[in-house]
Amino acid sequence: MSLSVGDRAPEFSLPDQDKQVVSLAELRGTPVLLVFYPFAFSGICTGELCQLRDELAAYTDAGVKVLAISTDPVFSLKAFKAQEGFDFPLLSDFWPHGETAQAYGVFNDKAGMAVRGTFLIDAEGVITFAEVNGPGDAREQSGWKDAVAKIAA
Repeated sequence: MSLSVGDRAPEFSLPDQDKQVVSLAELRGTPVLLVFYPFAFSGICTGELCQLRDELAAYTDAGVKVLAISTDPVFSLKAFKAQEGFDFPLLSDFWPHGETAQAYGVFNDKAGMAVRGTFLIDAEGVITFAEVNGPGDAREQSGWKDAVAKIAA
């Protein structure tokens, strides 16, 4: 069961592509957009994250910190970030495998991966936008932008 608008966002601390730990608690006071995706280098995931990269100013200008999370190991994420030029952290939910994705209700335990879950968390740690798409269903990102615009207003 995934989380809903109004739920408190589960805390996590995950390593980024450079093995630097990023903690949701440390970001309190800042809105955060969590973008769970199945796998680095896969077609739909690359397209979604490249769109996010290309439109990142829409989020950062509103004061929103963007974090992308997959169950890939940090080494894969480092190569993925370098190849695509992402300007936001790629967090590894590799071990314990999928623990953060499970906490958000977006872990496919049969495939061992996160599904496409998107959560906008306000500065107090409450989910203000939640959307879950299946692994093969690309996300329409206009919903995220609308939610970000409401936080920024």
